[in-house]
Amino acid sequence: MKHTEIAKILSDRKLIGTETTVCGWVRTFRDSASVCFLELADGTSFTKLQVVIDKSAVKFDGECSRLGAAVAVTGELVKAYKGDGVELNATELRLLGKCPLEYPIQKKRTTLEFLRSIPHLRLRTNTFNAVFKVRSVAAQAVHRYFHERGYYYVNTPIITASDCEGAGEMFRVTTASWNAKASSEEEYFKNDFFSQRAGLSVSGQLEGEVAATAFSKIYTFGPSFRAEKSNTTRHLSEFWHIEPEVAFAELPDIIEIAEDMIKYLIRAVMEECPEEMTFFDNFMEKGLKDKLNHVLNSDFAVCEYSEAIDILKKAKADFKFLAEWGADLQTEHEKYLTEQVFKKPVFVTNYPKQIKSFYMKQNADGKTVAATDLLVPGIGEIIGCSEREADYDKLVSAMKERGMNLDSYAQYLDLRRFGSVPHSGFGLGFERFVMYVTGVENIRDVTLFPRWVGNIM
Repeated sequence: MKHTEIAKILSDRKLIGTETTVCGWVRTFRDSASVCFLELADGTSFTKLQVVIDKSAVKFDGECSRLGAAVAVTGELVKAYKGDGVELNATELRLLGKCPLEYPIQKKRTTLEFLRSIPHLRLRTNTFNAVFKVRSVAAQAVHRYFHERGYYYVNTPIITASDCEGAGEMFRVTTASWNAKASSEEEYFKNDFFSQRAGLSVSGQLEGEVAATAFSKIYTFGPSFRAEKSNTTRHLSEFWHIEPEVAFAELPDIIEIAEDMIKYLIRAVMEECPEEMTFFDNFMEKGLKDKLNHVLNSDFAVCEYSEAIDILKKAKADFKFLAEWGADLQTEHEKYLTEQVFKKPVFVTNYPKQIKSFYMKQNADGKTVAATDLLVPGIGEIIGCSEREADYDKLVSAMKERGMNLDSYAQYLDLRRFGSVPHSGFGLGFERFVMYVTGVENIRDVTLFPRWVGNIM
């Protein structure tokens, strides 16, 4: 169907005075004695197009005025009566798709919690139009950032036999029937599709390391899956993961890359989504744009884990969880460090080895590993980062301590036998980044169809 997108109409002043056809969904309808007004959205622009209808000259189906109805409007584009915009003086209005009165998106009901129950319709609201514009722009910027810097983009397996985190929180992949009988676990998996245990990948890191030892600089950007039963505003069972892996890079090098990438993505969103960012600043998080500009103009802080624990112990704050050396930082601790102490993003480095993954480089003190988490105000951890253990014997020792099956990681161990080099990488949860730059507080509101424990829609 020939028509002009609203985004083009609003951006091209040369179209004023021409006749055009616009298609979209009715967002609002206002009536008066002689004229009525439709506000149309087609998803191409955050700003809507006002349609002016002379009731004496244009006859139309009353269904066209229903909120949510799909219509096609032909008319003349003119300068708006108020402001610098444009509006459409209709000469013809056609109904494309009816929408009944029980259309669930009404102003009195459109809380984020309610909209979460109708993910197939919530995208038609201003909030989600803005969220997914930002998400799209940020995703393009991810690829642009790495491509401009000579990284190879690789696609790592979604189905894997290895648990990258070593925690066993994987979704099982199987073709065996629900009542399959077997005398042992070995027999069960032998008769399954891959003849061994398989699951959905929690990370592409291990395969990414393989690629980095051939191409030096690679990144992955794809889905990851976690079967942990975390019913929080920061966790999903399926999320998108940005994971660069860089050969000949130690921890300070990868920290520098992480900071540079975060700033690049923020800058892209602020430059390419000005209307959306103003909306978020007004309605989602007051001061959001100032916060992000502060990030762009600041050097991120770097703080040793031990120093962070000392700061938290001395803090005059009513923490729910005690800060003790050897324990992981809780969200309340992360927010305190970023919002009260440093007042900007901070890399916390050199964590105790017992609370971090097996693949992280063991420091000379024998107690910590060369790992860092990037903590940001309002969210907490957004990036997990480390230098990888390049020493074969140390890696094997760490895996044995955790009771891991070395045979399952034979290829990974081979990288430490054949030309091992210092190398580092990080993982950025893409949804958490989108939360950070939009001010959205629940990760389920930055995902098209969120999956979490007990919920798949």
